[in-house]
Amino acid sequence: MIYRNVISPPRAFTQFSHELIRHPRLRSDAVRLLTWQLSLPRGATENLSRTAERAGIGATAFTRAKRQLMDEGFVHERRVQMAGGRWVTQQLVSSRPLTSDQAAKLLARTPLRTSPDPASPQVAPGRGTPVAGDPAVGAPTPPSADRHPDKDPGEETSYLPPDGGDASAPVAVAEPEEPAAAASPHLDDARALIGALPLLSPALRHIPSGMREELTRLAARWLDAGHTSADVHEHVLRGLPGAGTPVHRPGGLVRYLLRDVPARELPRPAPTGTRLSPRLEGARECLGVTHTHPMLFRPVTDETLCPDCRT
Repeated sequence: MIYRNVISPPRAFTQFSHELIRHPRLRSDAVRLLTWQLSLPRGATENLSRTAERAGIGATAFTRAKRQLMDEGFVHERRVQMAGGRWVTQQLVSSRPLTSDQAAKLLARTPLRTSPDPASPQVAPGRGTPVAGDPAVGAPTPPSADRHPDKDPGEETSYLPPDGGDASAPVAVAEPEEPAAAASPHLDDARALIGALPLLSPALRHIPSGMREELTRLAARWLDAGHTSADVHEHVLRGLPGAGTPVHRPGGLVRYLLRDVPARELPRPAPTGTRLSPRLEGARECLGVTHTHPMLFRPVTDETLCPDCRT
């Protein structure tokens, strides 16, 4: 038998739904990354990569966890061009799954603040702007056990918006700025390339429409590097699992396959002619049927059989 002792915290706690903690498709690193982000105080500027460092999540595990959260709709990203032509990646973290349209509307309402340090993360306040003198947690109190806190837990939730809005309001955080990059001239071809993926394999029929633009930009990088659409399709098909193995997240798989662009191998020029060794000049292959391997001989006139076949 198993027994559980649950002590309700008097302060510094965050409410999460059972569906989030017990999500069947989120691994422990993804749940830890999401709950850590949602437990940050109002106005926190910590992005996902910094949270992963503090939570002890390695680079590979972080990439996998972030991909799971994006596939399930808990994390959304978009790139925004700032004044001066610089680009910034805006991250949206939500305690409930959001569609691409819902995330776009929320991000549109959370403009980024400029930072005096260009290398530091930019943040758009999604949980509300911190108020001077308003600490993230309350004053220390004696611990309590076997009961709920006296106050409504909502009043102690650190990320509750000051206007009394939804406690699960998303947080919009931006990664450090990157230099502006010119738009790819192959975007239209890349868009057609991605649109044709469902025709290549049944495993690719259910790529989320919200991921099409992201996959288009990844495919455009391949085309910019000199690869053809056929090269990209062949690479994706080689990366699919064997027959009978289901693909639960085809969009995430294609994103993983297109993430790294290999250098294009130029075809070798066809030889213009074959030059034989000086020792073989004038030799001819015997047309006899007794040889198991090609047999060369040097004819005297125009004979086609070697001396052994002639005798």
